[in-house]
Amino acid sequence: MATEHNEQAQDQTVDQDQDLENTETNENAEEVTVEDLQAQIGKLAESLKLEKARAANAIYESEKVKERLEREADTAKKFALEKFAKGLLESVDNLERAIQAAGEEKTPLLEGVELTLKSLLSTLEKHEIAAVDVDNGFNADLHQAVGIDPNAKAGEIGNVLQKGYTLSGRLLRPAMVTVGQ
Repeated sequence: MATEHNEQAQDQTVDQDQDLENTETNENAEEVTVEDLQAQIGKLAESLKLEKARAANAIYESEKVKERLEREADTAKKFALEKFAKGLLESVDNLERAIQAAGEEKTPLLEGVELTLKSLLSTLEKHEIAAVDVDNGFNADLHQAVGIDPNAKAGEIGNVLQKGYTLSGRLLRPAMVTVGQ
């Protein structure tokens, strides 16, 4: 029994020593912990700044992508009529040829063709399709020179063989012209 009592006393002493060491360690840990916590707060503040900057950059980039997609959609809508408009230009050309072929005589048929042409041209204008200007001289961006006109001055358009058209400022079909030398 005495041995057991001694062992219990030793165990209590060891437990008390361990408690004392734990208390001292906890006090030291508290001091280190406060410093560590302050360092962690600094690191977290820097990390927060970085993440805020990344989030702001992501928002900025998404807005730019949104604007670009809207611009591309507007452009696609604007020029979606391009193939259809090119097909209509052949009809305009044919109506103009019919009017030229009729000559000076005003017949009801000629008046009908002229009204049809006028209606078609006004519809084209509503959709921003306009004839290319041929009065201000030759412009290689808008005109296609297919021959030389000896009667025209150099750089000027002598004869328009086929009208050119633009769709919302973009060339749809160049004007086929003869140019002076």
